[in-house]
Amino acid sequence: MQYDVIVIGSGPGGYVAAIRSAQLGLKTAIIEKYSVLGGTCLNVGCIPSKALLDSSEHFYNAQHSFAEHGIELENLKANLSQMISRKKGVIEKMNNGIAFLMKKNKITVYNGLGSFVDKNTVNIAKLDGTAEQITGKNIIIATGSKPTVLPFIPVDKKRVITSTEALNLQEIPKHLIVIGAGVIGAELGSVYARLGAKVSFVEFADSMIPTMDKTMGKELQKSIKKLGADFYLSHKVTGVVNNGDDVTVTAKNSKDEDVTITGDYVLVCIGRRPYTDGLNLEAAGLATDQRGKLEVDEHTLQTKVGGIYAIGDVIRGAMLAHKAEEEGVFVAETIAGQKPHINYNLIPGVVYTWPEVASVGQTEEELKAAGRAYKAGSFPFKALGRATASMDTDGLVKVLADKATDEILGVHIIGARAADMIAEAVVAMEYRASAEDISRMSHAHPTYTEAMKEACLAATENRALHA
Repeated sequence: MQYDVIVIGSGPGGYVAAIRSAQLGLKTAIIEKYSVLGGTCLNVGCIPSKALLDSSEHFYNAQHSFAEHGIELENLKANLSQMISRKKGVIEKMNNGIAFLMKKNKITVYNGLGSFVDKNTVNIAKLDGTAEQITGKNIIIATGSKPTVLPFIPVDKKRVITSTEALNLQEIPKHLIVIGAGVIGAELGSVYARLGAKVSFVEFADSMIPTMDKTMGKELQKSIKKLGADFYLSHKVTGVVNNGDDVTVTAKNSKDEDVTITGDYVLVCIGRRPYTDGLNLEAAGLATDQRGKLEVDEHTLQTKVGGIYAIGDVIRGAMLAHKAEEEGVFVAETIAGQKPHINYNLIPGVVYTWPEVASVGQTEEELKAAGRAYKAGSFPFKALGRATASMDTDGLVKVLADKATDEILGVHIIGARAADMIAEAVVAMEYRASAEDISRMSHAHPTYTEAMKEACLAATENRALHA
């Protein structure tokens, strides 16, 4: 079969690239090695983790805040099996939704491992044991990423696990040790902390979510500490030993002292690596760099081989589902002869703990390192009427603006609904709004987004109204 576009990988980047290609009148095929579409994000990442995050937050609130709301419960317990079952139902609905979109847009779906025969031909080793070859004028590599593991950490998927296994545990751990307090570690650690597990975070950096603004990490640590979590920051893991019924983690602290922690599960969350295994890139004239990524032209996202593009986690930049989606649309439109654009500085990042954390633009640390003159304004959620009414008073909004022009350079939010609130900041920064622009816009009362207005007031003239 001859196609205009072949997409390898059906995660957010891949299936969106296929849909946009089809919308533009291009004959399109998509190849997925597993039996269902959606990739890591839908099946063992973004969606299932959010399902468990929501379930665990409901349980935690039922335990700790319902009584104050006047809701009295007896014999409350966490049914982890039902939570996992509900999560599977959510995934199934989303799987079916993507399958429907493929059919609606007349995209041919192949289930099997795709590998290059040459730069225009892909072999598909199908799940039923047969094989088929298809050719395409353009091929988009969208194969995503896998959890990173270190050679001295024996991941057995039973006691020493990755995020994939953490989404399907059969019991609530007594003591979960999380190696890595970045986005994934923070999210999954908070799930089990809410359900009653003792959670210990071991992090090499000196703060949680170290790639984000330092204020966010400090505030998130304060909130998660309320769940009874322990933190071993500035600790380098030196070994992990599975003792059968428990696991021992050894680490060196900042003073080069040995530290030993024992729990019944260890969750390894030290990042993700690009996944290009089995693609036979050499046959197409391609190779990955030292980090396992494919190099692409920044203006087209085309590899060094004409007609082959790459998007998402297999190329440079943040490993985010929505970044991959934007790139999928970008490549499809580029192939169709259009001139699309992506502003990578304005792709937001979100941590779906509770409170949520969301950021866009530059951090205060980045501005200082660049020698950029800036001003900062912040506003606490505890001063919001809406947050007080909902008992979600942890957190703040922090706005960074150019000292001379007042243009917003970065917005960092920790608090209830931060993941949704960040969209206002993205829109504002896309149109190069100033902090004063936002401060003069009416925000409904009472809402969480009033904190954005107040933080902009604080940044503009240090004149927040309610703090």
